[in-house]
Amino acid sequence: VTCHISARSEYENYHEIYGGEVESRKSNYADLANKYYDLVTSFYEYGWGESFHFGSRWKGETLRESLKRHEHFLALQLGLKKGMKVLDVGCGIGGPLREIARFSSASVTGLNNNAYQISRGKELNFSVGLSETCNFVKADFMNMPIPDATFDAAYAIEATCHAPDAVGVYREICRVLKPGQLFALDEWCMTDKYDPGNSRHRSIKAEIELGNGLPDIRTTKQCIQALKDAGFEVVSVKDLAEDSPLPWYLPLDSSQFSLNGFRLTRVGRFITHMLVKTLEFLHVAPQGSLRVSSFLETAAEGLVKGAKEGIFTPIFFVLARKPLDKQPEI
Repeated sequence: VTCHISARSEYENYHEIYGGEVESRKSNYADLANKYYDLVTSFYEYGWGESFHFGSRWKGETLRESLKRHEHFLALQLGLKKGMKVLDVGCGIGGPLREIARFSSASVTGLNNNAYQISRGKELNFSVGLSETCNFVKADFMNMPIPDATFDAAYAIEATCHAPDAVGVYREICRVLKPGQLFALDEWCMTDKYDPGNSRHRSIKAEIELGNGLPDIRTTKQCIQALKDAGFEVVSVKDLAEDSPLPWYLPLDSSQFSLNGFRLTRVGRFITHMLVKTLEFLHVAPQGSLRVSSFLETAAEGLVKGAKEGIFTPIFFVLARKPLDKQPEI
């Protein structure tokens, strides 16, 4: 319980809302992300399932169906097939890893720096019979303990936004890819409509960073340039949020009601809030759980506000290729 309270307090101190500086968050990014996911993974799995990401959504689709379709889209963009070795950068508990492995028959390695998420991912891999073809590596994606030119493809789904240096993480991904192979990226970005001189825009950005364990959200232009600076050739770019028939943030919008995503609606979140409050009072849940639930609410509100103002997207998709003549840096 003491560790839970301490982790929560230290996590909050990283953030602008509580006085934390961007440079401090960048220099302590690994600790920041680990504290964040230690606190929120169980909440994520309860509300979101095994895949902690967003995607475009068609009318009539459930949230889970839309996430699966997005994972299949990534597999198709990469041309995955049986016999290929694929890297999932920042894999969470491995929901996309398992779906992509089953869809494509490729072997997928999940890279993650959070011990709890890896242990949970291994349990889930075993439960569906993927322990032989899929595995996990506990490591910092800024410094992967993986030889050059190991993988036939790589993808990162809303994970590299945790990196303190975009060029650094993209360069590492480029290094472990074989020459000529593809990298598919879903990145959290501020759009061209974001104005850093607008105090409301800055406040929304800070809310998103606080609730999602992020050091500093980059712009779409910064993302593209960072990929080029890391040695990639950019094949295609698309903000998938722009063409989504239903808003990507629909599950987080408390003004909406959905039986399929009841736990994420206003009523469902209120019930969850009261349940957590009761469990914490009865000492069933660790002290501080209610505070964690509250800053996830802050995150949801920030994401919805950012989306409605058009200043933020979580599904800025880029397909990039490692050049055939790209040599490892010495």
